Amino acid sequence: MNEDAPQTAPDPSSTTTTPAAAVLFLCVHNAGRSQIALGWLRHLGGDRVVGFSGGSEPKTEINPVAVEAMAEVGIDISGESPKRWSREVLEQVDVVVTMGCGDACPIVPGKAYEDWEVADPADMALAGVRPIRDDIEGRVRDLLRRLDVDIA
Repeated sequence: MNEDAPQTAPDPSSTTTTPAAAVLFLCVHNAGRSQIALGWLRHLGGDRVVGFSGGSEPKTEINPVAVEAMAEVGIDISGESPKRWSREVLEQVDVVVTMGCGDACPIVPGKAYEDWEVADPADMALAGVRPIRDDIEGRVRDLLRRLDVDIA
């Protein structure tokens, strides 16, 4: 996928289950933290929640150490690619979770926003990424509970 191509929201008529919520995870490069969060959201929330991730300055590829850390817990994020956030997705989500993008993250009035202070796993070894992965898992579990989404 071209990282400069904006992502689009899925066609709601193409799903059989109505999701309880839609969440967008944002960081600058969309190569580590936001991809890990999206992986956890999809794994734990299944089709009961819709997830997206994006960045303001996407990298060309997902962080391979983040992919490895998630594979250790049975979640495959290797098929993901960094992408730019899109206004279309931003307007359709219920919650926007920002992770270290500061003023580069978009603000849309009426959306619920959370800012998660999570270390950036860029240039870290696997041992450094594991605690970040586990921290994000806990945050995603908490978010899903607050959204009344049953956790798998």
